[in-house]
Amino acid sequence: MNTLTTTRIVFFSPTHTSEKIARAVGEGIGMPRRIETDLTLDEDSSPIEIKDELTILAAPVYGGRVAPTALKRMKRLRGNHSPAILIVVYGNRDYEDALIELRDMAVALGFIPLAGGAFVGEHSFSTPELPIAEGRPDETDLREARRFGKECLEKWEQSADITTLSVKGNIPYKALTPGQPACPACNEKCFVCGECVDVCPTHAIRISDDGERIETDVNRCIKCCACVKVCPNSARIFSSPFAAILHEKFNARREPELFF
Repeated sequence: MNTLTTTRIVFFSPTHTSEKIARAVGEGIGMPRRIETDLTLDEDSSPIEIKDELTILAAPVYGGRVAPTALKRMKRLRGNHSPAILIVVYGNRDYEDALIELRDMAVALGFIPLAGGAFVGEHSFSTPELPIAEGRPDETDLREARRFGKECLEKWEQSADITTLSVKGNIPYKALTPGQPACPACNEKCFVCGECVDVCPTHAIRISDDGERIETDVNRCIKCCACVKVCPNSARIFSSPFAAILHEKFNARREPELFF
């Protein structure tokens, strides 16, 4: 295989879990040059050319599929036969068809899928009252991600030919069933600091014209809860009955699943 000296880390990561895993994989690869492409807030549509770079593609799982916003933004990438490490991060329930979906998209974009991994990150709906994979990825996860990165590089360097990557998942993918539009809301603790505005990946949040309140476009909200996590005053709230179900039924620790 070609000797590569650059790692490209591409991620969509509103609450930073996919970002943390992707960076840890990059650390494990240990190449002298590393480029990050953060698509979380980037709504540009211009192509991103990638050539002769060992590329990490990382995205969160929504309902057993790759987050639709992540897929949309990654379609800007042009792989040019670069090897790709595929990462999906889910909230301790199941990643179902997300990894195979990401694999298929990577192939369509011109990448050569080298390896895949499903890691656990704290669920977007997790709260102190109803924790769901709280604090993950933790140091154990990150250590596994670094080891994974090292093994991916070894596979690339030692393999004369990369065959089709087999990962868990089904084709056709499970149907996406969007629920009723909903979004976080502010309570009386809100002092309109605007930090929630800055982290919203779909720019669904704004400060009202009179500067007295936060307004959210419910139809643009993807329920990532980045605004909830970042609020310095715990004034941003999202209540979902699904959170209680996840907390009760999916509290046993799940470990990363890796595919070569």
